[in-house]
Amino acid sequence: MVQFHIQPDSDIPASSQLFNQIRFAIASRQFPPGHRLPSTRALAMQTGLHRNTISKVYRQLEDIGLVDAQAGSGIYVRSLGQESSARLKSPILEQYPNAYKVVQKGLDELLNQGCSLNQARELFLAEIDWRLRCSARVLVTAPSQDIGVGELMAQELEQALRIPVQLVPIEKLEVALDQAHSGTVVTSRYFIGQAEEIAAPKAVRVMAVDIYDYGKEIDLVKNLPKDTCFGIVSLSQGILRAAEVIIHSLRGDDLLIMTAQKSDAYKLNAIVRSARTIICDQVSEIAVKTAIAAAREDLIRPPHLHCCPNYIGLDSINLLKRELGLG
Repeated sequence: MVQFHIQPDSDIPASSQLFNQIRFAIASRQFPPGHRLPSTRALAMQTGLHRNTISKVYRQLEDIGLVDAQAGSGIYVRSLGQESSARLKSPILEQYPNAYKVVQKGLDELLNQGCSLNQARELFLAEIDWRLRCSARVLVTAPSQDIGVGELMAQELEQALRIPVQLVPIEKLEVALDQAHSGTVVTSRYFIGQAEEIAAPKAVRVMAVDIYDYGKEIDLVKNLPKDTCFGIVSLSQGILRAAEVIIHSLRGDDLLIMTAQKSDAYKLNAIVRSARTIICDQVSEIAVKTAIAAAREDLIRPPHLHCCPNYIGLDSINLLKRELGLG
């Protein structure tokens, strides 16, 4: 069970602490699609917050498209289209023994609704053709103020998918989609609501990728000695802000947290000279190692460097490969 930690004496509002932690749990799939979030009563007992505060946080999550409120049932993590049903990847039944049952069930449902076999065939072929057209162009999107996270996603997807990926700021997404008849827009669950709103009138599909759960990194933070100076370096300013809030929620003022983007040489140098432990993303690793090497003569003991293996979760990459027909 995911545990949430609130620092009551923090300058960061308690609702912001909880909002960021739940959003992280959803984006990293600790709360998977379809998962029922804790009741306001249960969360109030765990965090000590008033139920009205928790209800406000849940409404904020619903407003940005991460959860759905079901009357009389609770709050659930949204299940996006590609997560809610099985897909047939190949007609070779020996390789996919359950494929026939999946196709049969879908066909039976169409026939029960009054479709003829020819109409059902047209529907299946139209869906397949549309997905093939969408797969021909992949766009990664993120807000301009946090385009660094978009760069992280684009670089990881290009390496994993081995196809060109176009990075488009979400503010310019509508213009980019007007110039294409089809495509697939990929973004983090943090920004899915915005991307879907823009893409809804277009002949494109939107897919959300889950981020890496940072389990090892969170354990590392939990076990750091009190008063440790701890550094975080990333390409993304948004990742730095979210990480700082989550770490503060876990440790309060126990740690001195320093953050820097990889391009900020002044702050990066300060972290290297002060921090006992540094966590960075893969894109920033070389910059951090270079800064450590440059300051080595002035360091009594070099900081311990931990590089996160990736930003996008492996399951999401594999799902995207299947959806794009790449594996």
